[in-house]
Amino acid sequence: KNHQTSSNIDSGLSGDNCSLPLCSKIFFPLSKYKMPVDLLHPSAEQEASTHKLKRLVQSPNSFFMDIKCPGCFQITTVFSHAQSVVLCGSCNVMLCQPTGGRARLTEGCSYRKKVD
Repeated sequence: KNHQTSSNIDSGLSGDNCSLPLCSKIFFPLSKYKMPVDLLHPSAEQEASTHKLKRLVQSPNSFFMDIKCPGCFQITTVFSHAQSVVLCGSCNVMLCQPTGGRARLTEGCSYRKKVD
């Protein structure tokens, strides 16, 4: 006697002739809520902080860089995640030393990322 069909419940709550089931109207209203984050247009800092494989477009964290020797001002190209000590070619000053990830530059050295 108290049995109502889903169409009666839908029309009783919403008042429109929508073909969506009742549960989608209750939990996912079409125009009331927006996503808190725009997944298609992440900010630059969000992209930098996410894992290299989980970015919108996959890209590595490593790069090549030109390091200027503080003594003789000669420029040497070094990989950002170098796994060995890099010395200057002319004055044998240590330019960077390896760590677990990125290489640590010696104090006084300046660098710039190489462009393709």
